Amino acid sequence: MKTTKITWTKVDESPGLATYALLPIIKAFTKGSGIEVETGDISLAGRIIANFPEALTAEQKIPDYLTQLGELAKTPEANILKLPNISASIPQLQSAVKELREKGYDIPEYPEDAKSEAEKNIQAGFAKVLGSAVNPVLREGNSDRRAPASVKKFAQKNPHKMMKPWPESGSKSRVAHMEEKDFFETEKSVCVEKACNVNIEFVDRAGNITALKEKIPLLNGEIIDTAAMNVAALRKFFADQIEAAKKDGVLLSLHLKATMMKISDPIMFGHCVAIYYKEALDKHADMLKEVGVNVNNGLADILAKIDRLPADKKAEIEADITNVYKERPDLAMVDTKNGVTNLHVPNNVIIDASMPNIVRDGGKMWNKDDELQDCIAMIPDRCYSTMYKEILEDCKQHGQFDPATMGSVTNVGLMAQKAEEYGSHDKTFEAPGNGTIRVVDDSGEALIEQCVETGDIFRMCQTKDAPVRDLARLAVARAKASESPAIFWLDESRGHDAEIIKKINKYLPEHDTSGLDIRIMKPVDAMKFSLERVRKGEDTVSVTGNVLRDYLTDLFPILELGTSARMLSIVPLMNGGGLFETGAGGSAPKHYQQLLSEGHLRWDSLGEYCAIVPSLEMIANNGENEKAALLAETLDQAISKYLENAKSPSRKVNEIDNRGATFYLAMYWTQALAGQSKDAEMQARFAKVAKELEVNEARIAEELLSAQGRAVDIGGYYMPDQVKAEKAMRPSATLNAIIDAM
Repeated sequence: MKTTKITWTKVDESPGLATYALLPIIKAFTKGSGIEVETGDISLAGRIIANFPEALTAEQKIPDYLTQLGELAKTPEANILKLPNISASIPQLQSAVKELREKGYDIPEYPEDAKSEAEKNIQAGFAKVLGSAVNPVLREGNSDRRAPASVKKFAQKNPHKMMKPWPESGSKSRVAHMEEKDFFETEKSVCVEKACNVNIEFVDRAGNITALKEKIPLLNGEIIDTAAMNVAALRKFFADQIEAAKKDGVLLSLHLKATMMKISDPIMFGHCVAIYYKEALDKHADMLKEVGVNVNNGLADILAKIDRLPADKKAEIEADITNVYKERPDLAMVDTKNGVTNLHVPNNVIIDASMPNIVRDGGKMWNKDDELQDCIAMIPDRCYSTMYKEILEDCKQHGQFDPATMGSVTNVGLMAQKAEEYGSHDKTFEAPGNGTIRVVDDSGEALIEQCVETGDIFRMCQTKDAPVRDLARLAVARAKASESPAIFWLDESRGHDAEIIKKINKYLPEHDTSGLDIRIMKPVDAMKFSLERVRKGEDTVSVTGNVLRDYLTDLFPILELGTSARMLSIVPLMNGGGLFETGAGGSAPKHYQQLLSEGHLRWDSLGEYCAIVPSLEMIANNGENEKAALLAETLDQAISKYLENAKSPSRKVNEIDNRGATFYLAMYWTQALAGQSKDAEMQARFAKVAKELEVNEARIAEELLSAQGRAVDIGGYYMPDQVKAEKAMRPSATLNAIIDAM
């Protein structure tokens, strides 16, 4: 029998810990089926170690798995299970480096203000680790993301209880965005007619040229676009909204994506911090500069750095920061218990996780008294803020959505070959002065120019032709399969979208679209159209660019299912093979902390369970592997039973958690395999295991529950000790003996 490999990614936080419980079961069940499951470390710690091997011992070094997986993703043999990983902000990176150094890894510290050539080289090495470093490498195909039919059916039959009503008396909550000089207004785009290299350069008012980025290769038919955010207008916007929130008596909140858009959004975040705490920061500017405060890292960085000052100076600054709150509107809280506000650290300001919660919570966020309160949600740029604005206005008019009856908004998303990677790349810059930033081709011709002032945020992105062509194909396929309208969320008044529309109109006629409802709409109109259908229980396919893909595949699943972790995300790779993503990891840090403090991991691995099914199906289809087909079929049956029997992890300690959930999935899977008649050998093998699990169900459940209720030491946050982590995640000796004997 031909052996086919599944590569399971080793990641961080909750899904990383859950792997210790789940992966031994997957390996045991696939044994003897012609399937080999291997792992590849793409965790933050693993990426750091792989990128800085120079001073490490032979035992400490690990391969550069991310690069290896990136190459694998370009081949027909690729079958990759990709779990959510940390998209690191600078504070997270620094914490991870600190932990590794404490463990004896000679990793250089991150130089925030790189001056020497050596520091710049170190900074460049860390740039490969920061932000959304993993996804662009692995995503050699576009995204097809939806809830599995069994999950959606279960969610409607058993609607989640987290939806809160929008007040009939009215809501003061709203989305606020800039009206001018944002990325939306300034975006310019061109389609390159022949392959070439381009440079990004800054030209000051005197005509002096500074190279910002050189020799960027472009392919024939590739779209490039640039945009510039005017920081003076941005800061005025923040100041105006602070004043408005104070006047209206509502919370102030900021919603960005500082993890994925690792250059632009931390800068925007920093400007908000600077404006909100302006009086205190201006008063102590010299001392704060002296201790290396970086407002882009939030209030937490300020509070940490002033520890270096004499006690009296530190106390004075802390007092002045406290006084700021008396004059400013209250901030939305991320962690009320520990006093963590929306401006504490940039990686807490995750728009795709926070905006759905505002909708879910009736237009409210948590305040310092641990109560829900109306808010102003600041989303500066109009490229994406308008669609969030539309859903809030819809809820004000029509009330809360009903998970029991609402339809689905699935997604086909452009992301192949690093399409539209705003901000998470090396083509975003702060303008060094007043002048022009331009993109110049081999002949010296300026393809695009942006007028900038000192500190303005310039960004350029690329979108190759082949991914857009593939997007059109996928959109038609999903429209046919789902028998639903497929809506391209594109605005012809945006430079980039106008170029994408030209290509979509060119490539759609390559497919049979007879009888299909395929349209192009502005995001705000597409949102309105989709919401009208959602409220009638009707489904719609959203076809979007990369950023909207990220946002919508959290927004609607959180409303429909209560979480985006239950989504099925299939990436049909453009050269064959498949990448199977297992849901969003926005809740992963919170769940991880609960395990450490209470011994309870509420991470729901349903996304992993569901992703294994198409992974096995692909093996069956490609290699005529009947055992793989049977494993997929019976796993799907087990998932349905798992949901019907309510074996998902509880939120509360001393109730079923991830480990118990995975045990029950395994038991139901063995029962399905034992009950089938297609393969007598597998039937006999799993009948024995099913009986052992059934006989020992009560003992196993008790052993798993008894591991809860106390703090757990796993030997590290970013790099757990393998023995300790395995002990924590496999606490049932009875279950382990049965699985390991397989």
